[in-house]
Parts: sequence; C-alpha cells; structure tokens
Amino acid sequence: MSSITGAWPPPRAFWTDTLPEKTAGMTRPYLFKGVVPASAANAAAVLDGFAAIRRAHAAGMEITANARVYVGEEERPDLVDTVLSADGWPDDGFPAWMQGQVGAERFSLVLNTLESVSPPLAAGLGEFVGALIDGWGFPAGGAELVAFVGNYSGTAFGVHEGYENAFLTHYGPGTKDFYCWPAEEYRKLTGGSGPLFGDYTWLLEHGEHFALEPGDALFLPERVFHVGRQSEFSVSVAIPLYTFPDAAIARAWIAPDLLGALLVSEPDTDAGRPSPMQPLTAGPDELARRLSTVTAAAFTAAAQQAPAAAEQHAHQRWYTVLSNGGWQQTDHDLARDEAAAAFAAASLVPGRSVAVRAPYRLMVTGEQAFLRSCETAADPAVLTPDLVERLNDGPATLPDDPQVIAAIRTLGATGGLTVTTTPEETE
Repeated sequence: MSSITGAWPPPRAFWTDTLPEKTAGMTRPYLFKGVVPASAANAAAVLDGFAAIRRAHAAGMEITANARVYVGEEERPDLVDTVLSADGWPDDGFPAWMQGQVGAERFSLVLNTLESVSPPLAAGLGEFVGALIDGWGFPAGGAELVAFVGNYSGTAFGVHEGYENAFLTHYGPGTKDFYCWPAEEYRKLTGGSGPLFGDYTWLLEHGEHFALEPGDALFLPERVFHVGRQSEFSVSVAIPLYTFPDAAIARAWIAPDLLGALLVSEPDTDAGRPSPMQPLTAGPDELARRLSTVTAAAFTAAAQQAPAAAEQHAHQRWYTVLSNGGWQQTDHDLARDEAAAAFAAASLVPGRSVAVRAPYRLMVTGEQAFLRSCETAADPAVLTPDLVERLNDGPATLPDDPQVIAAIRTLGATGGLTVTTTPEETE
C-alpha cells in the first residue's frame, strides 16, 4: 500500500490535502503508486464483468453495459457479436482467445458501465468513490467504470481530450505507458484540439510520461489530452466523475419537465383545443402572434416555477446518486435486476437478517426512500432512523412486525438488499 494514502480506501486527508498538493489544485496529472489493493479490484474481476455481459447477450437481455472492439484504431462493431457469442476462454488464456476471435495480434476491448454488471468491482472501487465524495465532493452525474483491456499499441481513440476529472486504475499484468499534455500545449504542438491518430510518436517526447503498474492510480484532470500505450496485455479501469455543466442539466432534465407540464395540451381542454384554420391571404403573422402568446406565457410561468423545479431536481439527483454508492444511474442494470430477483425469491420472516449491499446506501428523506438509485414511498414511522442505520451497517434482524417486513420487501425490489441469514442459522 502506498505511503501516500496509508490505507484503503484513501483517508480523508488524502482528498483534502495530498491530492490538491500533488496535482496543483486538481489541475495536473499525478500518478499515485500502489493505491488499489488486488482485493478491491483486479484484472480477473474485470474479465468476470465481461463474462456477465456475454451471459446477458446469450439470454437476449437488454443491459446498459456494453462492449466495443477495436483492432488498431479502427472500431469493429462487426466483431462485437463474435466476442459476445463465442465459447468462453480457458483459464489464463484470455489474450490468445481474444486474438483468435478478432483475427489480429493486437486488440482493444472497451467495456462501459462495468459497475452495473460486476458487484465485486462496484463494491471494491465503490469504497474509493465513497471516500472521494466524502473528502473531495459530490459529482452530480455520478461515476462510471470503463475498462480498457488489450495489448494495443495506442488507445483506439488516439490522442484525445478528457472532458471530466477521472482516475485511471491499472491492474496489469503488463505496464501501461501513459502520456499527457495540457490543452494549451497540445494546441500549440498540433495546431488544433481534435484527436490525433496514426503515427504520433513525435508528439510523445513533448508529453508528460507515466508508467502505470498494477495497483497504481493516475489522476487525470478535466480538459487534459492523453493517450495510453502498451506492448503487453493488460487491464485498466477508468473512473470518470461526471459533473455535467449546470446548463446541460437544466437543458436535459429541468427545462423539459417544467415546460412539458406547463404546455400540456390534452384533448377536451382549453389548451388542447385545435387552433383555427389560418387564412392564406393573412400570412403567418396571426399564427406567430398566437404561438408567441402561448410561448411567452409558458416561459413567464416557468421563470416563476424554476426555483422549485430546480430544488426538486437537485434533491432527487442528490439522493439518487448517493444511494447508488456514487455510481451513475443506469436504467438496465444487470446486477441490480439479479439482486432484486434473488431477494424476491427469499422468504422474509421474523428472525431473518438482511443488510444493504455494499456500496449502496438506504436514505430516507421525508416520505421518500432512496436505495441503489431507486426511489420508493416511505413511512418514516416504519423506516425509522434507527432501522435505517442498522440496515446500512447490517446485518439487521427482522422484527415480528408486518409493517417493517412489508417495507423491507418493497426496498428489496431495488436490488439494494441482501438476505444474510436464515432463522435456523441464528439459533
């Protein structure tokens, strides 16, 4: 374990003191050596995540996690079904198996939203994300796990810009050479801000070089250009922190919901009454006036209601991400669905013990309960602060109270709970 962090996950002082100091206030890349223990994340766990994607593909299940295949810098969507459908690889034989599937010696496999198919990685690296949130801050869009697997001579995206703060964790077995350039320097060297493909070896000598070994974590600040290169097979996992511009959140979520509610035009209502036919000789002026009146009224009302709408969205986003252990919200989460199915199959009786699955958190605010990014109605008289704390610290023994058991059953549908013992085991 690195003397810089001293423990896993990195303690609060790492985020408040060490990280800002080593990175010039989160503006420069810095390589932290030996940060991630193999017990928290490793190459085998990443390949198990890929196996879960393959399992879902075989079952015809829709999931958000996906695989992309590259040969050199060329994306090969035609090979995705091949690697998802082929028979599995032998023990310790993944590189050769992958080479056989793609018909090339050098390859790159990119896996997105890995936290939704790998409970071990979600929990292990969730400790890192949880400590980051506590010591540094809350990423409003949550975090993601993106795996880079292969023996590629250069990142398939070329030398490119990263738009958010991120950590790149490395698990080997090979060493990854990583090069970084500040945006201004990159523009001076290349004459632009676009990615650079092909032979860019001339550029590498101008970049800051980092050699990533198993267990290392490289901090990559936002808007830094970078590329990874390696000659041996290795596995890395990036953890981008999605903060999103405020305007993007308002445009994508708050404004559509607000204006959609204000501009409802259901049949048999005044707002839903069709507009009259417009005389051709009158031109578009009368139509413009009518549309202007409706639009201006909606925007005036939206301005008045915006603070309440923003507050509601912020409240929901805050607890959604935090209850999900800091991970981004995912619609088709394979691991969540499988956990929910397993919980539904278990009988809940007094004396049985349940707990919140790591790294998720049960959070009750008012009459809302949030767990694993899902929101349900809650009775605070049933889901008391004491019960919530015991579930989060788990395991908690179920009392002989039908209301509590019913509430636990509802929460189990989120995939955020697990049964830890049976009544017989507690005797």
